[in-house]
Amino acid sequence: MHRPIAPDPALAVGFMLAACAFIAASTLMAKLAGTDRLGDPLHALQVSHGRFLFAWVLVASLSVALRLRISRPNLPLHGLRTLAGWGGVSLLFAAVAFIPMADATAISFLNPVFAMMLAIPLLGERVGPIRWAAAGVALIGAMILLRPTPASFQPAALLALAAAMVMGLEITLIKILSGRESWLQILLINNSFGLLIASLAVIPFWAPPTPAQWAALIGVGIFMACAQMCYVNAMARAEASFIVPFAYATLIFAAAFDTAVFGKVPDAVTLAGAAIIIAGAALLAWREARVKRTAL
Repeated sequence: MHRPIAPDPALAVGFMLAACAFIAASTLMAKLAGTDRLGDPLHALQVSHGRFLFAWVLVASLSVALRLRISRPNLPLHGLRTLAGWGGVSLLFAAVAFIPMADATAISFLNPVFAMMLAIPLLGERVGPIRWAAAGVALIGAMILLRPTPASFQPAALLALAAAMVMGLEITLIKILSGRESWLQILLINNSFGLLIASLAVIPFWAPPTPAQWAALIGVGIFMACAQMCYVNAMARAEASFIVPFAYATLIFAAAFDTAVFGKVPDAVTLAGAAIIIAGAALLAWREARVKRTAL
């Protein structure tokens, strides 16, 4: 049995901002491994394999240290959630190899919108006009970031859009699992299944990494595992409606890292599209909080 964690909004914000920094750092490591900065570019599936391999090492070590006892896991649901997570992160890592991290990160913020849409058939939820309007606003922002003109269209941005769709499915499945199992059990099973899937998928694309690429792959996994731990600790200490908007700080970290390492300064299109997506997602978060208060 897990003892309830006392609410602590300030600490929750600290955990969420740390999670944002770790997510952006993991994405930066993935971009370094997937481009020619550290050697011949590694395939996105090899980068996602590194993410699950080294995240599993960290989470498994923590599970042993804390003497985790697996209790009645829903393995089919875990398997589907992990497949969605692996697919989403692989698509995102493929996207950041070709487009600025800020663009890919902003487009990935559509995942709550797709999660809302999937909650209709999967969770039986009803979606009202305000939630549909929020989704529409966010999708307009995504269209701006996709730059749908012959001169500026970025095909790789469609990979980030697909990643957001798949991650939306993962969010929906996490909602189901989080009410039934402990966070550490969810992380351990997720990373164990993910490592199995990623290990099979990478076989045709495996290439010997350079020492620097090995370091980047370790960083991808460790930073992502740390992000997951900070995220769940943030969610445990404050209401989702309060803490989730702070997750958009990921875009700030991603833009800063991309500018510092690759010299990619966000342009006006990136800033406008990201702002519109965040506005739509914020409206959705506000609506969810209002619905929750009404229910209480």
